[in-house]
Amino acid sequence: MIRNTGRPLGPEEILEGARRVVDGLGIATVYRAIKDWTGEGKLVPVEISGQPPKVEIAGLKHHHHFCCEACGRVFELEGCGLHFNASLPTGFAVKRHEVTLYGRCGDCTA
Repeated sequence: MIRNTGRPLGPEEILEGARRVVDGLGIATVYRAIKDWTGEGKLVPVEISGQPPKVEIAGLKHHHHFCCEACGRVFELEGCGLHFNASLPTGFAVKRHEVTLYGRCGDCTA
């Protein structure tokens, strides 16, 4: 279910989608599954400032996120066009970076 959405999901979103297939599923089961799958390396946490924790499929190519300030959904933005090396002070070396864009998604803009 998480793979089919193409975006990070929170436990409540996972529960909502999973209940379409498994009637009576509870949130505790969802939290246990998230913990197990994260421990197995199948999911990775996605932390967005001001948002409850979300997870996405592990092993995705480097990407960034867009957070809709109206509905709270988080979307994956494919690829990365950022190049920091030219603006770094001498002797600095970037190992990784995280970028989150904030605004309104297409549904909330309409």
